[in-house]
Amino acid sequence: MSQSAVEVVRAFVNAINRQDVDALCELMTPQHRFIDALANVVEGREPMRAAWKGYFGMVPDYSIAVEETHCDGAVVALFGEAKGTYAPSGELDNENRWSTPVAVRASIEDDKVAEWRVFADNEPMRLCMARAK
Repeated sequence: MSQSAVEVVRAFVNAINRQDVDALCELMTPQHRFIDALANVVEGREPMRAAWKGYFGMVPDYSIAVEETHCDGAVVALFGEAKGTYAPSGELDNENRWSTPVAVRASIEDDKVAEWRVFADNEPMRLCMARAK
């Protein structure tokens, strides 16, 4: 049964908010392409498995709060807030909590996320990283 593009993206965000790497990978095409806010690109489901595991290791409570969703066929745009706590040691310290506005452009193919492109200001997390050194 085919899902709408919005349903696929909602499931992807829910997996992110649960830090569920296996569920994220199940929702990716094998050739999945991730583009971060600095235009760094990771291609492929398995490289993204490692990338998400690494990111959740640094920000174990990372989440996206979606405020708006717009869909045009197989492309979904999300607007909201990304937030988390920079915690490379696993210790959640409120001093290292950050949040930033976020926009995401997701392309869906065959009920899977083919591309996930993030637009966000990384400065709040960079400040936390600098303090933790």
